Amino acid sequence: MKKVLFLALAAASFSFTACESKKEEAVEQQAENVEAQGEAKADAMENAADSVRENADAKADKMEDNADKMAPATETPSEEVKK
Repeated sequence: MKKVLFLALAAASFSFTACESKKEEAVEQQAENVEAQGEAKADAMENAADSVRENADAKADKMEDNADKMAPATETPSEEVKK
């Protein structure tokens, strides 16, 4: 009788340890939420960085275009220097 009772108690304790408690599930959910929030912030920061890069590239391109439109400086072509 003691063996049967002991085996039943052992089986019951294994079944309880195999199941997750509500508290454990809640903590795991909180951890997943924190991870998701971190990913969302990282994505937003990456998008902001991309926007800054694009704006800087556009500004640099515009400055280069304006420089190209300026009258050339008085340079002596290399062919004239040889003469």
